[in-house]
Amino acid sequence: MKLAVVILAAGRGERMGSPLPKVLHGIFDKPMLQCVIDSAEKLMPIRIIAVVGKNFKEIKKSIKPGDILFAIQKKPSGTGDALLRAKTLLKDFRGTILVLNGDVPLITSETLKKFLSLHRKGRNHISLISFAAANPASYGRILRDRNSRINSIVEDKDATEAQKKINEVNSGVYAIESGVLSLLKEIPLNIAKGEYYLTDVIGIAGNKGYKMNACCIGSEDELMGVNTVSELLKARKIFRERLADAWIKKGVIFFDHDSVFISGNVAIGRNTTIYPDVCLEGRTEIGSGCTIYPNVRIVDSVIKDGVVVKDSTVIEGSVVRARAVVGPFAHIRPGCDVGSEAKIGNFVEIKKSVIGDRTKASHLSYLGDASIGKGVNIGAGTITCNYDGKKKSRTTIEDGAFIGSDTQLVAPVRVGKGAYIGAGSTITKCVPAMSLSVSRIDQKNIEGWAVKKLKVESVKLKVNKKREK
Repeated sequence: MKLAVVILAAGRGERMGSPLPKVLHGIFDKPMLQCVIDSAEKLMPIRIIAVVGKNFKEIKKSIKPGDILFAIQKKPSGTGDALLRAKTLLKDFRGTILVLNGDVPLITSETLKKFLSLHRKGRNHISLISFAAANPASYGRILRDRNSRINSIVEDKDATEAQKKINEVNSGVYAIESGVLSLLKEIPLNIAKGEYYLTDVIGIAGNKGYKMNACCIGSEDELMGVNTVSELLKARKIFRERLADAWIKKGVIFFDHDSVFISGNVAIGRNTTIYPDVCLEGRTEIGSGCTIYPNVRIVDSVIKDGVVVKDSTVIEGSVVRARAVVGPFAHIRPGCDVGSEAKIGNFVEIKKSVIGDRTKASHLSYLGDASIGKGVNIGAGTITCNYDGKKKSRTTIEDGAFIGSDTQLVAPVRVGKGAYIGAGSTITKCVPAMSLSVSRIDQKNIEGWAVKKLKVESVKLKVNKKREK
């Protein structure tokens, strides 16, 4: 059966108290609308249509590029009118139309697959997901006939006192056969709100004898709509807990999963230990047997097996290979490749550099635009001077070299295999392999200088005291 998805995302979100379109408020690292799109894409639909309002350009820029079609609802005239705006993009489509909401970010593809299976198995013309709400206020109530079949939905503000006691409510997720879309034009205008409610199509379809069903399969947390900042915070908390629980089942060890943020696109290997206040963002991959200490942020990076990332370290857009140790207080900027068993220590910054296996830069160094071989020792205070004010140049350090503390390597420059650089040197020329390079003035000792200095200062002090008298 062919499937198309329509996501209703034109809501203004006035209760959010923000100029940002409601569906662009983030569930951590991606907008709510993107969360819904991601779940929809897993269903492999023929097309996905987002119905948006006057903020069309802002919304389009904020979601990841893909085959998303947009329908514009110029005036906010309700959900019934919003789905009608998408009809033009569905005129050649024959199959099932899944209607989702852009402000329900926690909906999962698993629930949607189950729902579509029930819809098709029942050969329904229209189906919807319902759930039992602990507090049904503000939700549309599901009204059933004596045979427990759905016959209509009544909105909370239009419900009688008896109807308000019903706790089975509408999620806003529908499966509608394409042949039923013509009923959208029959939805009456709600005079009080000046809107066309999509929920009214249920009563219209029922009167015409169409087969319908409400599938009570969803959980309240998964199907919650986000309309306020408070609800957004709740959705974020549920999202974080959901991911953490899934990783715990796969063998990841957390000290406090409530304080950890993990993006939905992150992968983590078994027996990896994660301390509090860790952020794993974007398309990050963490291997097995790793240890991630507190206050670490890793973005769009690959961390291989057995790596230790110590406290307060940032790793962005880079690869750290097996059994390397990074941190504490290290910054691995985009474009780096840190070799296996390498050590990048405290207050070391690396940018667009390759660090060879077993190489050590233990503290207080900047390594930018560098290619560093295997088994190299980088002394404290080493700097690759990669920028001359106009262009950036590379520094190459070959295998087994020893770079003494407080060395400046002025790029472009090459240090040969096994070469030594004396501490405090400024290297502006290439250093041959297996040689020693020292660049510093000769040391000069002046004996007795300190004694003479003390005598002069003593005389000055006596003179100043006489003047004060």
